[in-house]
Amino acid sequence: MPKDPQKKTLTLRTLHYFWKATRAHLGLFVALILSTVGFCALLSYGNPYVMSLIVDRVSEGSVAPDEVFQVFGPYILALILINVGGQFCSKLQDYTAWRLQIVVNYDLATMAFDALANQSMTFHSNRFGGTLVSQTSKFMAAYTQLMNVITFPFLPVLCSVVFTCALLFPVVPVYAAVLMALLAAYAVISYVMYKRILHLNEKAAGAQNQLSGELSDAVTNILAVKTYGREDYEKALFDKANREVVARDSKRMWASMTRGITTAAITVVIMSVVTVFISGGNAWFGITPGTIILMFTYTNTVTNQFNFINTGLQRINQAFGDASGLTAVLDEPRLVDDAPDARPLVVSKGAIDFKNINFWYSDGGVRTQVFKDFNLSIPAGQRVGLVGMSGAGKTTLTKLLLRLADIQEGEILVDGQNVAATTQQSLRRQIAYVPQEALLFHRSIAENIAYGRPDATREEIREAARQANALEFIEALPQGFDTITGERGIKLSGGQRQRIAIARALLADAPILVLDEATSALDSESEAAVQEALERLMEGRTAIVVAHRLSTVARLDRIVVLDDGKVSEDGPHAQLVAKGGAYAGLWNRQTGAFGE
Repeated sequence: MPKDPQKKTLTLRTLHYFWKATRAHLGLFVALILSTVGFCALLSYGNPYVMSLIVDRVSEGSVAPDEVFQVFGPYILALILINVGGQFCSKLQDYTAWRLQIVVNYDLATMAFDALANQSMTFHSNRFGGTLVSQTSKFMAAYTQLMNVITFPFLPVLCSVVFTCALLFPVVPVYAAVLMALLAAYAVISYVMYKRILHLNEKAAGAQNQLSGELSDAVTNILAVKTYGREDYEKALFDKANREVVARDSKRMWASMTRGITTAAITVVIMSVVTVFISGGNAWFGITPGTIILMFTYTNTVTNQFNFINTGLQRINQAFGDASGLTAVLDEPRLVDDAPDARPLVVSKGAIDFKNINFWYSDGGVRTQVFKDFNLSIPAGQRVGLVGMSGAGKTTLTKLLLRLADIQEGEILVDGQNVAATTQQSLRRQIAYVPQEALLFHRSIAENIAYGRPDATREEIREAARQANALEFIEALPQGFDTITGERGIKLSGGQRQRIAIARALLADAPILVLDEATSALDSESEAAVQEALERLMEGRTAIVVAHRLSTVARLDRIVVLDDGKVSEDGPHAQLVAKGGAYAGLWNRQTGAFGE
């Protein structure tokens, strides 16, 4: 195991997750072990043993032609049975290994998806999406790699040592003892050198993850790369990460080569010893020809198996290094988690209360206070605008309502129910969320609209699109509702994406609505169409509208002005303008009233 306690823990934790998934299919795992042992015992050791008996019988004297089957019949039958059994074990090993990898990889993929899907937005904000995908793929591949190493070479090596001892000790104990001592030296040296280079594999895996992250970042933001002519800059960043991968892989290669050369030298010594014993075995110990064949065959088998230990250890190093990234993710505590006794949220009206809220971010050990003893009540059915300067806490407040982050102190109530005591899924299904950048999947327009209500009929999807002012442009597309939107909806304009997001919210028909800068990135014509759709969407719902454009919130029932995490002003548009405070100043700047 690695010397670094943290790395040792990661290795043990990786084994924990792998065993957890394997234990669910214990029958397959046991069948794999037994079939591997049977395959090795019968074909690698049973065949040579029967052949040694045949050689010994031949050396005793010639056999008449008509007595061949009488004398050698039992040996022939034994060889046939051994080979039938060995081949059966071989095919059973193939099946169980393949099947086990399929079902366990399914469980590992599910485990990884659940961990990533249920992590907080804070967790995802601090990581490359491409790196997480890469780590998940490597984690699953590492299990396959580890199982392959167990079935070959490590289990065959163990079998070889046991069978060689069991079969040679009774007939040539001195030779067997010397052979076992040399093999023990071989194993110890391999293990010591393995420990020394384990960290090189982890560093190589880390460099590969960084390379994947750089590639993902550049591809995800390819429009910015091209429009700013920064291809050379991104290439330089990628090349730097790529060179780091080359450097780490080269160090790992040379360390593995050094270990391989050392163990190869031990193999030469072992074969030299067996040559001496075979040459003088009959003269010194009266060893029969059949036993000499056994000594050579078994020694050759076990040393060949040991030769693969180097490759096996290298593959284990790589497997644990590759798996370490996602293992750390799986061990990461959930910043937002359901309480053990969490119950579904039931919304009948949609009243929202923020009571004595204290919330702060912790980044790099630095605590940034956002809300301190914050209070805000929103009656059911009221449409409320949140305005203020950037950093005032508008978007953060909506994220706390959605439990994309958890408050440290206080309560957030929906119809009198503390959201921290309800399940996250039930909470978010009662809130239709429309962000500034529409969140579309690389799927059809119909699937995107029906995402919040997948059982909706095509007619219901069409009606939601009509109410969202999206029907006209959708039906003008060649494939209509079956048009694939592209990654993040890249095939559609900003206004089109936003109207599809509004159609999704309309179809979801949630009692609470959160609009976070839903029109800020649109042109005037698109904004008018979207604004009209939003008016329909807000009817009869409790709505929280975050906006920098005050024209978006001017017609709402109430406007709350946030300043440094506090409510500085609260009231209808006309009242706040007449008051002449912070809101009036913002309104005048945006409408040009000062100029007039």
